[in-house]
Amino acid sequence: MIRPDLQENFARQGIMATFGATLEEASGGRVVISAPITPAVSQQQGFAHAGLTFALGDSAQGYAALTAMAEGADVLTVEMKINLIAPAAGRLLRAYGEVVKPGRRLVVTRGRVEAEAEDGTRRDIAILQGTMIPV
Repeated sequence: MIRPDLQENFARQGIMATFGATLEEASGGRVVISAPITPAVSQQQGFAHAGLTFALGDSAQGYAALTAMAEGADVLTVEMKINLIAPAAGRLLRAYGEVVKPGRRLVVTRGRVEAEAEDGTRRDIAILQGTMIPV
C-alpha cells in the first residue's frame, strides 16, 4: 500500500498528470512509476522522448527518497545523471527508483527505466543516478 501523503504529493505533479503517469509502488526506499508511450511524448523517429524517460526516472528516485522520510516531507533533485542505453520503443515506460544511501542532508539514489513492448517483453532503456535534498 502506498502512503496517502505520497499519493497526494504525486497527484500534484502536473507533468506526471500530463504524461498519464501512475505511481504503481512506493515503500521501503523503492518506487515504480509508469507512463504510456503516446504520440504526444514521442520524438521524430517514433520513440518515447528522452525527456519522458528522464522525468520518470527523476520522479521515481525522488519518491524513493520520500519513502525513507517522515510523512509530509518533500525533496528536490540536486543532481541527476542519465545514460540512455537503448531506444524507448514500446507501449509503456516503467521507471524504478531506489535509495542507495539515506543521509540527513542528502539522499543518494539510483534508477532505471525500461520500455515494455506490445507483447509484454521488457528492455532497459536508461540508467540514472541522483542526489536528493530534503526541503
